[in-house]
Amino acid sequence: MDSHTFLARHIVDLPKSGIREFFDIVSTRKGVISLAIGEPDFDTPWHIREATINSLENGLTHYTGNAGLIELRSEIASYVKRKFGGTYDPADEVLITVGASEGIDITLRALLNPGDEVLYHEPCFVSYAPGIAMAHGVPVPVETFVEDNFRLNVEALEAKVTPRTKILMLNFPNNPTGAILEAEDVRAIADFAIRHNLIVLSDEIYAELTWGGKKHTSFASIPELRDRLVLFHGYSKAWAMTGYRMAYICAPRWMMDTILKIHQYAIMCAPTPSQYGALEAMRQPEEDMAPMLRAYEQRRNFLHAAFAEAGIPMHNPAGAFYAFPQIEKFGLSARDFALRLLDAENVAVVPGTAFGACGEGFVRCSYATSMEQLREALSRISRFVKTL
Repeated sequence: MDSHTFLARHIVDLPKSGIREFFDIVSTRKGVISLAIGEPDFDTPWHIREATINSLENGLTHYTGNAGLIELRSEIASYVKRKFGGTYDPADEVLITVGASEGIDITLRALLNPGDEVLYHEPCFVSYAPGIAMAHGVPVPVETFVEDNFRLNVEALEAKVTPRTKILMLNFPNNPTGAILEAEDVRAIADFAIRHNLIVLSDEIYAELTWGGKKHTSFASIPELRDRLVLFHGYSKAWAMTGYRMAYICAPRWMMDTILKIHQYAIMCAPTPSQYGALEAMRQPEEDMAPMLRAYEQRRNFLHAAFAEAGIPMHNPAGAFYAFPQIEKFGLSARDFALRLLDAENVAVVPGTAFGACGEGFVRCSYATSMEQLREALSRISRFVKTL
């Protein structure tokens, strides 16, 4: 049997995840200190877990409406208005999804026709370009640079936009670089999208995680963008709820009706116990996040100083929980550096090329791990680079 006859060509031709390839190598070793996983090392706050348990004990395990619990959608609309400056009707402009990944996938499928182009910035999360391709769109990367602290500028976007461009896809605070956009950047990019009649997809899953006195500016805060914006946010990062697979979309109703159709047929509804956990999370968000945010900022500060002491250049990330140190001066590719570090010192980092070609010369280090582990990892990294 010729298997390629039966498989979807546009899927077969996609590369495998660069992160997953590296995790498969790491999984064969014991005693590894991993700076590779983008997952909080904190447990979900107890009152959220307790609410989830109570939903199970009380038999709240049936389907909800396709869009999710209306009380949860109402709490989300209030939170988005208070924290992000966006106004959405919980009845038909908020949708609960199985993680932000589902939200991005169904939105791309709802909006793209074959051949439509999507601008997105690199380095970026590994699923963006494949997600665009799986929806039969054309991914068009726009490079960002360490000299600009990986901020996206309008000049770079103008160089890549064409009459076929339909969507601008963004992720700030950024995975993997930890970059954020300043308020003036958000305004300029919004004006660019309006000028070129583009839809903006803004993945703001790390919105609460900003450091050094910086504050996140949401694209939802731009009133003129409202009718062409899809906002993605959720509970995995700031609330340490990765396994809950809880996120949401906020979008104008003219888009949401079509997005919801795909969710209805593919998913039905997000898991009910997880929705009750998310509902509880919305009731005291600042109190839940505060101790985690303090720890992340302390770790960020430690890593920035430790990499400098080791002679490894690194821009100071202002958001998310990732460092993106620059290793090109050691004469190794990002992949070779990561493999040799793993082999020599049992420390796992992710090659920057997992996040796009312009990630060459960098590695991603997550500081969503304990300070004790970070200190030991940086000691080993410092020892390793002295041998190069």
